[in-house]
Amino acid sequence: MIRKLGITLLFLALGGISAVAADFNGKWTADVQSRRGTQTLTFDFHVDGSTLTGKVTTQRGDTDITDGKVDGDNISFSQVMDFNGNSMTITYKGTADGDTIKFTRQFGDRPATEFVAKRAGAPAQ
Repeated sequence: MIRKLGITLLFLALGGISAVAADFNGKWTADVQSRRGTQTLTFDFHVDGSTLTGKVTTQRGDTDITDGKVDGDNISFSQVMDFNGNSMTITYKGTADGDTIKFTRQFGDRPATEFVAKRAGAPAQ
C-alpha cells in the first residue's frame, strides 16, 4: 500500500514539473543594440506542443519564424531575412525567466548578440 502511494506521488510530482513549463504564447518586445544603433523587435509567438510558429517584426517588416521549438523553459527558432537579394538566416535561442526571455541571436559567423525580451503588457520590473 505504501509503495503504491509512493509511486502515485512520484507521478503527480513529475506531472507538476511539466505543468510549470514557460508560456511563450503572445507578444514579446526587445530593444537590441546593433552596429546601426538600437533595433526594436517584436515577437508574436504561437506554441502548439513543442512547435513554435509566429512572426518577428522589425523596422524592415514582418518575417515568419522557421524551425521553432519549445522545450520546457527553452525556446529556439530561425528568421530568414533578405538583404538586397541575399538570404541570411538569423538563429535565436532563449530561456524564459517569468515575463522575460534571455536571448542569444546569431547572424551567420558573426559574434552572438545577447538581449532580453519582455512580455508585451507585462508590469515593469
